Amino acid sequence: MADDRKQKLTYADAGVDIKAGEAAVQKIKALAHKTFTPGVLSDIGSFGGFFRPEFQSMNRPVLISSADGVGTKLKLAFMTGRHNTCGEDLVNHCVDDILVHGAKALFFLDYIATGKLHPDIIAEIVEGFSRGCLNAGAALLGGETAELPDFYQPGEYDLAGFIVGIVDQDKVINGVHVTDGDVCIGLPSNGLHTNGYTLARKVAFDIAKLKPGDRVEELGDTIDNALMKVHRLYAPIIHPLIEQFDIHAMAHITGGGIPGNLNRVLPPRVDAVIEKGSWPVLPIFSWLERTGNIDPDDMYNSFNMGIGYVLVVAQTDAGAVLEWLAGKGEKAYRIGAITEGTGRIRFKS
Repeated sequence: MADDRKQKLTYADAGVDIKAGEAAVQKIKALAHKTFTPGVLSDIGSFGGFFRPEFQSMNRPVLISSADGVGTKLKLAFMTGRHNTCGEDLVNHCVDDILVHGAKALFFLDYIATGKLHPDIIAEIVEGFSRGCLNAGAALLGGETAELPDFYQPGEYDLAGFIVGIVDQDKVINGVHVTDGDVCIGLPSNGLHTNGYTLARKVAFDIAKLKPGDRVEELGDTIDNALMKVHRLYAPIIHPLIEQFDIHAMAHITGGGIPGNLNRVLPPRVDAVIEKGSWPVLPIFSWLERTGNIDPDDMYNSFNMGIGYVLVVAQTDAGAVLEWLAGKGEKAYRIGAITEGTGRIRFKS
C-alpha cells in the first residue's frame, strides 16, 4: 500500500526564517536603546512606538514629518559588503529635510526589506541608524524588518526612513519672508550624499571600468570610499544658528541639486541667482563630469556640486552669519542673491 503521507510544508521551507527575524530583533534592541531619550515609553518589539513629547516650552507646537530612502547608493553597499553607513545616510537625510523648517528631530522609524534575512547584516544597517540618531538627538523608536523571498535579488535589500520632529509655530521657517536683496549662503557637502548614484555608478563602473577598491589619484582615495562618504548632518550647526539669527529660508540640497530644491522655499515673486565659482566644487564632481562627459547643466541638476545646505538671510545679516559660522569652524560661502522674479533658480558664471 502506497504511503500517501506528505511532508508538512513550513514557513522556513517557503523562504521565511522566523528565528532569523527574532535574532535580528535582539541585535536591534541594544543599538536602539543607545538612542532612547526621556520621551520614549516603549521598547523595540511593541506593536507601536510610544513617545511623549514635552510641549511646555512652546506656545503652539507643530509636528513636522518626512519619509525618504537611500536610493541606488545601496548598490555600493552590496558591491562592497559595507552595510554600516547606509543607515546613517538615511537618518541624516531625513533629519536635514525637516531641519529646513526649524524642526528638532524627536524620533525615527525604519523599514528594512530583504529577500533573505541575515541578522549580522541587519545589525550593521541598524548600527548606522543608531549612530545617526545619536548624533541628531533623536530616538530610534522602532521599525519593520521584512523578509520577502523572491522579491529582491540575493544579497540585496531596501531601506526607508520616517522622521518626526517638532517646532513652535511662531518659529517655523518656510520662506515667506524671503525678499529681493537677500543673500544665499551655502554650506559644503561631504560628497554625493544620497542622490545622483545611478548616474555616478554608470560613470565609475561602466564607463571608467573601475571596481570597488580601485584608487583614483585625482580623488586621493578609492572610488568606493569617495562615493560612499556619509550624507552630512547639518542639525548640530543649524539649531544654534537659528537661535541667533533671523533665517528667512533654508534648503536641503538633495535630488535635483540646487535648482530642484532651493526653488521649493522661494515665494513666487522672487528668483535666486546662484554664482558658479563662488564655492569649491568637490573633486568627485569634477571627475564625474570629465570622465562621463556629462553636460554641465546635467551636473547641476543631478548633484549637489559641493553645496549640501543653503541659507537665505537678509543682506544686513549675511556678514554676521558668515562670521558666526566661521567662529564655529564651519566653512560657508556667499553663493548668490535673491532678486525679483517668478520663483526660479538662475545660474550666473
